[in-house]
Amino acid sequence: MKFVSIFALVALSFVGNLSASEGKISGYMFGDYYYVASNHEKDIEDQNGFWFRRIYLTYDQGLEENFSTRLRLEMNSAGDFTSRDKLEPVVKDAYLKWKYSGHSLIFGIQSVPTWGLIEKMWGYRSVEKTPLDLQKFASSRDFGLAVKGSLDSQKRVNYHFMFGNGSGNGSENNDGKKVMFSLSTKLAGNFIVEGYADFEERPGTANRTTVQGFAGYQSKNLRVGAQYAHQSRQVAPGVDDLKLQIGSVFATAKISEKVWGFARVDHLMDPNPDGANISYLPFDASAKANLFLAGLDFRPIQNVRIMPNIEAVFYDKAGGARPDTDLIPRVTFYYIWK
Repeated sequence: MKFVSIFALVALSFVGNLSASEGKISGYMFGDYYYVASNHEKDIEDQNGFWFRRIYLTYDQGLEENFSTRLRLEMNSAGDFTSRDKLEPVVKDAYLKWKYSGHSLIFGIQSVPTWGLIEKMWGYRSVEKTPLDLQKFASSRDFGLAVKGSLDSQKRVNYHFMFGNGSGNGSENNDGKKVMFSLSTKLAGNFIVEGYADFEERPGTANRTTVQGFAGYQSKNLRVGAQYAHQSRQVAPGVDDLKLQIGSVFATAKISEKVWGFARVDHLMDPNPDGANISYLPFDASAKANLFLAGLDFRPIQNVRIMPNIEAVFYDKAGGARPDTDLIPRVTFYYIWK
């Protein structure tokens, strides 16, 4: 209750000072009614219910001389099918930004370059995270210093470089740091490509290196994309590095004025040792897997969406046996205020 009270007091403080400071409050909520129809973990089969997977409350404040700041709080359910804890807010973003001539310098807790473009092209974070985010290859936030912007006047070539703690939005607890860089370009005919790489120095001999490529197409009524990512993880002296690879394709299309459809397939070319710890959709950590998801997006009004969808995870054989398929139909709700 202490954290919830602080959250409420901060929100009321923002509202009380809004007109004087000319700041802006915005946010959104999304979650599901879910049913675990089948799962490799028999203990959670037939579980069902409502949960919030994300609640955002964001305050943006413009300052003088092209400076601005953002504070964003987040709450979500545990998503581990066992916890009964109440939702508690955490700081998701807390940064100062300076913009100058098409470039931005950002300091604080902020979004990383890893999948920002891919998530925007996918457009359905409310249904599922992008592949690297889902499989815990990296955190969506880090505390550090970043510079991003365009390299040409038409904003067709864009970059994002960040030097951070490598600790997400948590506190730093080691002397290692993480360097991330993405470079994207818009091609003729609404095509876009992006390359990404990072290096993370972790305690002991546990460094990680990630490379990723993405290509997509976007028009008013259609978005498609494909990505490939490879992560190398040091394990121990004298032991071969752990190699993890992911491929993914997606498509979203407008069906009618208020209805869109979407589908995605992820292929895990290697078992993910962190799979069992994935919230809302735990994977079997011993087997290669294919994730399939599809659904419809009904938009009764501009800032409200209702999205019936289904997620299915099909596993390859591991140790002579094939884990049972994970099958979770859901109705996802998503609403925004600005």
